[in-house]
Amino acid sequence: MGKHIPPFDNKNQPIIDANDEVTPLCYFNQVYLNQGESHTHFVEGYETVIVLGGGTCSIKVTKDDNTVVFDNIGQRKSVWEGNPESVYVPLGYTAEIECVSDRADIMIAGGRFEESLEPFCSRQEEVDIVQYGSDETKTHRKIKHVLGQSNADKRGRLLVSELFTVGAGGWSGFPPHKHDEDRVKEDGSKETLYEEVYQFRFNPDFGFGAQFLYEHEDDFGPVYHVRTGSVIAIDKGYHPSVAAPGYEMYYFTIIVGKTSKSLVQHFDPHHEYQVHTIPGIKDMIAKFK
Repeated sequence: MGKHIPPFDNKNQPIIDANDEVTPLCYFNQVYLNQGESHTHFVEGYETVIVLGGGTCSIKVTKDDNTVVFDNIGQRKSVWEGNPESVYVPLGYTAEIECVSDRADIMIAGGRFEESLEPFCSRQEEVDIVQYGSDETKTHRKIKHVLGQSNADKRGRLLVSELFTVGAGGWSGFPPHKHDEDRVKEDGSKETLYEEVYQFRFNPDFGFGAQFLYEHEDDFGPVYHVRTGSVIAIDKGYHPSVAAPGYEMYYFTIIVGKTSKSLVQHFDPHHEYQVHTIPGIKDMIAKFK
C-alpha cells in the first residue's frame, strides 16, 4: 500500500513511470533545464500536463501534421511565488520543451487515458484558487488547481494541483479520507477510485513533514518522513499529512481516476465529524465533485 521515494537526482528521467507497480494510472517526471537546453516528452497511453515550477519555457506540441507552439510559459521564479502556468499534452502528442530563462524547474504529470483531446495552455490568471481550513484548527490550506473543474471539458481523468499549508506547520488531507473504490455506499453516496502521487517541498528548504498511510480506519501506519523532493505514491487507504512547526509545506498533486472524471472522497468514520467543524471544507467538497 503506497510507497515513499526519497529525494534523488533523477537526471530528468521519470520518477513514477508509465505502468508503475503501485500507481499504474499515474506518471510523474521532474525536469531541470538551463537556458537553451531542451527536453523531449512523450508517454504512450497517458494524457499529461507540463507545469512550470519556476522559470520560462517555450513548449511545442506535435502529433502528425498538427503542431502548436506555446511561448513564454512560466512567469514565476519558484513555486513559492505567483501562480503556475502549464501546457496540456493530449494522448499521442510529443512535446518539445525549451528553456528560455536562466533555468527552468518543470514538473510533468500524467494520467492513463483512452481519448486524444486538444492541446491548450493555462496562464497564471486562469488558475482556480481555493482556500479553506483555519489557523485555529491547524488546517489552513491553499490549493491552486492546474487541471480541475474549470477545465474539465478539456481534460480526461487527470487532476493536477499545487497545495500549500498556509502559515508555518499544520495538517493537510484532513480529516483523513480515501478514494480507492468505485462504489455506491449504503447511504446512497459515492466514492470514486483515484490513484495519487505527491512531490513535496518545504520553505525553508530544510523543513520536513510526515505522510500517513493506513488502509482501514483502525490500522496503524506506515508513516513516512518527507523532505523537499520526497515523492509519495498512493494506491489505497487514508492519507493525511502534516508539516512540522515553523515550515511551510507545498506538494504537487497528481490524482488520476480509473473511471470517473470527478473525485469523490470517503472520510475516515472516526474523524468525519470534522468535515462539519473545519471552515470551508463542506463548500469545497460540494464545489469540486
